[in-house]
Amino acid sequence: MNIGLVAHDAKKMLMQNLCIAYQDILKKHTLYATATTGKAIEDVTNLSIHKFLVGHFGGMQQMGAVIENNDIDMLIFLQDPNNKSRIPAFYNILNLCDKYNVPCATNLPTAEVLILALDRGDLDWRNMYK
Repeated sequence: MNIGLVAHDAKKMLMQNLCIAYQDILKKHTLYATATTGKAIEDVTNLSIHKFLVGHFGGMQQMGAVIENNDIDMLIFLQDPNNKSRIPAFYNILNLCDKYNVPCATNLPTAEVLILALDRGDLDWRNMYK
């Protein structure tokens, strides 16, 4: 499955820790991330990440495009609720996930639930959806 990973600056370390904790599950899948998030993950794990541009320089639009093309099966977007500067891009990604039935987590507990569901095969329905 294809998994999108995005994290606001204040949540990069949390994303790193999440990927460290679940790298055995994540390494079985194709990972996509905005540039800074992808580099941060690669710096602390052995995961291979397909990196888009930096989020606010087009990476969010690239992530949105792969969601619209039904090429992302799950998105983890750890957002900083105190970051008000990029709210339109954030809502655009969430709306695309809703429109194309892509499971999306915006916080750590939901991200862990989705990763564990992915490991159990609970998201295999996405293969039929394509």
